[in-house]
Amino acid sequence: MNETNKKTGSTWIATIGFGLISLIILFPIIGLLISSFRPSSDLMRDGITFSIDFSSLNIDNYLYIFQEAGSYWSWYGNSLVISALTIVLSLFFSSMVGYALAMYDFKGRNLFFVLVLLILMIPFEILMLPLYQMMVGAQLIDSYFAVILPLIVAPVAVFFFRQYATGLPKALMDAARIDGSTEYGIYFKIMLPLMGPSLAAMAILQGLGSWNNFLWPLLVLRSNDMFTLPIGLATLLTPYGNNYDVLIAGSVLTIIPIVILFIFFQRYFVAGLTSGGVKG
Repeated sequence: MNETNKKTGSTWIATIGFGLISLIILFPIIGLLISSFRPSSDLMRDGITFSIDFSSLNIDNYLYIFQEAGSYWSWYGNSLVISALTIVLSLFFSSMVGYALAMYDFKGRNLFFVLVLLILMIPFEILMLPLYQMMVGAQLIDSYFAVILPLIVAPVAVFFFRQYATGLPKALMDAARIDGSTEYGIYFKIMLPLMGPSLAAMAILQGLGSWNNFLWPLLVLRSNDMFTLPIGLATLLTPYGNNYDVLIAGSVLTIIPIVILFIFFQRYFVAGLTSGGVKG
């Protein structure tokens, strides 16, 4: 009984502790949410604060975004398309590369893995100039492809999938080959489902990175209609006027897709490594 009480007490302490940490982490978002309902004059005078004056709160900022800010929804759509394509293509190609490096013995495998690690250690800022020249040469500037192509096979994703795939049972591959399955069939029908937790985790990381990506889209996108949300919101701050009210309300709305993405995939984080792979 005492042991049970100790476990219960420890659980409550851990819950309270993590709750407090979560509340501290949420403070900036709470301040942003409150400020999104404040008029521009209050924001210019006081900035983002946690004080709430109910007499001045209104939904005018959101009404402006939904009714008059047409460019905002164009930016929103661009970010959604680019992020969705980046997630799907990155998971597809990066998982295949990582799986091949982990499960197949071929000449130069270790060299390829070392190259992945080397690229992983190179800052993206160093690679931007040659990548930009490639996009110019391919005449892809100011298009979705210019933003997506350099991110399709991410070194961090390849490394992550390779490390995860090393724990997959190769006996399943041998059994599938005996049953006459092709290598592609083994991967897509057997191994890929076992990599579900890794796919979910990397989907969140790749989606978050693509959604918040600012520097690379800024280089390759030209027209206002092609801007992503980070670039579009940045254009609201100019030497001739600062639309902080629209900027903050728009920033609050940008959080929604990432929250949905996390809620959708987080339940897979604790899935078993080979759940459903072998049944007695």
